[in-house]
Amino acid sequence: MAYINENYNKLKAGYLFPEIARRVKAFTEANAEAAKRLIRCGIGDVTEALPEAVRTAMHKAVDEMGDRNTFRGYGPEQGYDFLRNAIAEHDFKSRGLNIEADEIFISDGSKCDTGNILDIFGAGNKIAITDPVYPVYVDTNVMAGNTGDANEAGAYAGLHYLKCTPENGFVADIPSEPVDLAYLCYPNNPTGAVATRAQLEAWVKYALANGTTLLYDAAYEAFIRDPELPRSIYEIEGARDCAIEFRSFSKNGGFTGVRCGIVVIPKGLMGKTKAGGKQAIHPLWSRRHSTKFNGTSYIVQRGAEAIYSPEGKAQVKALIEHYMGNATLLVEACKKAGLAVYGGVNAPYVWVGCPNGLTSWQMFDKMLNEANVVITPGSGFGSAGEGYFRISAFNSRSNVEEVCRRIAALV
Repeated sequence: MAYINENYNKLKAGYLFPEIARRVKAFTEANAEAAKRLIRCGIGDVTEALPEAVRTAMHKAVDEMGDRNTFRGYGPEQGYDFLRNAIAEHDFKSRGLNIEADEIFISDGSKCDTGNILDIFGAGNKIAITDPVYPVYVDTNVMAGNTGDANEAGAYAGLHYLKCTPENGFVADIPSEPVDLAYLCYPNNPTGAVATRAQLEAWVKYALANGTTLLYDAAYEAFIRDPELPRSIYEIEGARDCAIEFRSFSKNGGFTGVRCGIVVIPKGLMGKTKAGGKQAIHPLWSRRHSTKFNGTSYIVQRGAEAIYSPEGKAQVKALIEHYMGNATLLVEACKKAGLAVYGGVNAPYVWVGCPNGLTSWQMFDKMLNEANVVITPGSGFGSAGEGYFRISAFNSRSNVEEVCRRIAALV
């Protein structure tokens, strides 16, 4: 028999979202009538249709694939130039940021990228994560053998946890000791917190002083409404020398089922070798990308390119306004119910304190069984998430209005 990767045996019983799906499935099978009223505000999946500009571009690309003269087979693994150039121009250069097209890699989603990035970093790194945290950051490190076992609270030996609480606005404080890799996600999933310019400047200063590589997940940057808040880590001077940025079309363009993401790796970003030398990270990721990935489909990339057209920009803006309108309603409903509420202002997630001393999973069960609403238990995002739950604003307006009524009645 072949040896297995026993690091997988360290993982907790189930990844958060499959566990939610299991509980919801059991509920619906046992409660046929209540299941008809079920509203899902748990997993952060979009609900509204793809923008028309995207659909039009993808239809055109499909027609091209039906003509031998315009058919496309294997494309460049790093992404087609038309999309990389559009991203560089509209997401970075138009904002005064010096990111070149060939520093941008196109992928099938930022969830994959934040896990796959570990392929190019060696063993023995000291790794910092926020708590609460998007579970992928933790689980992929466990799978890669970068941790020890988990304790009773679910914290893994070998990871440096940065507690995020109401006292620090759910924005991680700078570590008190040097770390090699640090995961940051702003706007944050799950708490909806957003780091200020001063806070990110402090992180970049720390990273440059300690040789830390920041893994910056900006998947929700399009939802930032405050013009004073940074939408990219590269807005901070010095970040090109210490940060990798991850972006996604999933939430702003509705690509959760279409799949397209972005990794930005500046050419001057360095890692260290065991011999004490320095090595550029960009060519390592390019080599990994070329070996393990055959590229995002031409049809999908044409759809993503259309997001940057005048029509696409207007349609995406309308989508974001819709979801953020939902977030505003959810925040107001929870506040009226007397709950402690965070997020939902510059992010599509609302982070809520559980009432009456309920645990996160107790609140999940209460919402499911009594209100027939699916939320996400905060403890699934780490020990610091215990006592909270997350509500996603990704839904129809009518569903969100109904959820608000049910929260008022339940709490």
